[in-house]
Amino acid sequence: MAELGEHLRALEGEVAELETRWLEVSEQLEGDVEASVTLDDQLVNKSEILRLAWECARDRGIEAPPPPAVGFVMSRHHRHQHPIARVDTKRNPIMPSTTVKAIAALAAAPLVLGLAACSPAGATEGDDVIRIGVVGKGDAQWPAFEEAAEEAGIAIELVDFADYTQPNPATTEGELDLNQFQHIVYLADYNVSAGEDLTPIGSTAIYPLGLYSTKYDDVDAIPAGETVAVPNDASNQARALLVLQSAGLIELTSGGTIFSDLADIDEANSKVKVTALEASLTPTSLPDLAAAIINNDFVADAGLSFDDAIAKDDPTDPNALPYVNIFATRAADKDDARFAKLVEIYQTDPEVQAGLLESSGGTAAPLTTPVADLEDSLAKVEADTEAAKG
Repeated sequence: MAELGEHLRALEGEVAELETRWLEVSEQLEGDVEASVTLDDQLVNKSEILRLAWECARDRGIEAPPPPAVGFVMSRHHRHQHPIARVDTKRNPIMPSTTVKAIAALAAAPLVLGLAACSPAGATEGDDVIRIGVVGKGDAQWPAFEEAAEEAGIAIELVDFADYTQPNPATTEGELDLNQFQHIVYLADYNVSAGEDLTPIGSTAIYPLGLYSTKYDDVDAIPAGETVAVPNDASNQARALLVLQSAGLIELTSGGTIFSDLADIDEANSKVKVTALEASLTPTSLPDLAAAIINNDFVADAGLSFDDAIAKDDPTDPNALPYVNIFATRAADKDDARFAKLVEIYQTDPEVQAGLLESSGGTAAPLTTPVADLEDSLAKVEADTEAAKG
């Protein structure tokens, strides 16, 4: 017993340190679970907290005692007894409270580690990581962009999305800090439809939108009555229809605007039929179509190069400002100096710009459009969009 007493006295300092750590972790959990922060209650007060800690510890390879069953509550008589190491008072003398406290604290140590590993605030340095949503993370500009950001002391994480419908809601909800995948028309349509206030903080480039075919090498070779596909999202669909009209494949009753849709096609005076598909499906559908308007992000998916386009629009047209691609964020965060620095890196770093041209097949026209001009364009397009949806 003397030896045991000596060991227990040596553990008292560790108990105090563990209690302090438990308090810190409990504060980090505030808002997600109602955590008790006293050492006496840490094993018995909230079984849900123990379950969470046990799962987190297990997932990280930390050995920990199993949690009590859901709904398990110890009586006052047992409150200092760990579920897997209770004292049999019929066969053993009752240990002093400090002794039991030390044993309980050490048994709980792995659970504290588990909670620390899974705590929402556990990413203290993670809170400084800027998450950027993109479509096409494999494009050549992004590795150079990540490297340049790191050299500037800015930690970023690129989050890749398969289609255009996801990054804006993720930015609105705070899952992303920025996104870079869209032009102003697309952003305006999202803001108006969702009632949100995402805003541009910098331009990247403007890209010509191309018409591609695996069956025909020239627009004139497409027979009358064939079917051509366009993206089904409102902003890209209108632009695609303008490309088809310029190519002589269709006529639009309104003459064509950024709000044109399939209903505006003058079928009697059009050469081809037009169908709308989700943007990521247009390249894979080419074998069943005469041709398709394919967004630049998906051209390579069809085994094509940008030089294969049989028709495209003119990115130098002054009326093309609404189709400038941008970085976007929540309006409340638009003045973040780190975001401005990332835009500057994208616009000026030679390796990033070289990657941009490489990934676009030389078709991208890099831009440094003033933010005020981008905001003015967004406001105008939003107003027009609201009127059109009226």
